Amino acid sequence: MFFILSKLFAFLLIPFNWMLILGIIFILIKNKKIRKKIGIGIVIIGIIFSNPFIYRTANFWWQPNPTILPNNFKSDVVILLGGFSGFDKFDNGYMGDNADRFIQAANLYHSNQVKYILISSGSGHLLFNEPSEASYVIKELVRNGIKKEAIIIEDKSRNTYENAVYSKQILNTLHLQEPYILVTSAQHMRRSNAIFNKLGYKNIIPYPCDYKVYPTKFNFEDTIIPDIRLLHNWKYLIKEIIGLFVYRITGKA
Repeated sequence: MFFILSKLFAFLLIPFNWMLILGIIFILIKNKKIRKKIGIGIVIIGIIFSNPFIYRTANFWWQPNPTILPNNFKSDVVILLGGFSGFDKFDNGYMGDNADRFIQAANLYHSNQVKYILISSGSGHLLFNEPSEASYVIKELVRNGIKKEAIIIEDKSRNTYENAVYSKQILNTLHLQEPYILVTSAQHMRRSNAIFNKLGYKNIIPYPCDYKVYPTKFNFEDTIIPDIRLLHNWKYLIKEIIGLFVYRITGKA
């Protein structure tokens, strides 16, 4: 039920959809005073959530700093959370916008800082069946020069909480020792790290990547000029903030 509700609630996390809903109400309501207030609300949402400076500031506040590991650091396992690839209608896999997760996990392996890569991801779709993401990622890891015997698959999880639960079961069974390195997107790391710690991982090292914003030289476009794409991009940050709050009040983080 929690999984289903989270998928249905996702629609309400997009500022553009707030504007759309208010726009429909604006058309249906005849009261001029209410229509005026709704119109002002639509404009305010558009101005705030299309502003690059506000978006960048919010992400800088939320994203953790990069983790720099010592050159001689060693770990048994890097836990790679899925959510960076998908399938077409023919079940062919493709890398997506968050593919830096894959790159950083592979880099840790190739630098001899980890022995194993645990890819944790089943299928997160609600309405139709598709292969587990892990079944695609393992093929790509092997193509990237990683030995198949160094790859551990967890392909039942549908969300971050289940990532942590099922990964822990596998790691305990294989008697692999902490510290574990946790690789996921910077926006997603706060919630992920909180969940893993709550479930009893004693020594988990956050390794954020896939930064949505990062320090750059001054650019006029990044401060004032509205960017309509941000009306959708805010969804991911809002999802993480609300998700962490919900997990905490339900005792999962």
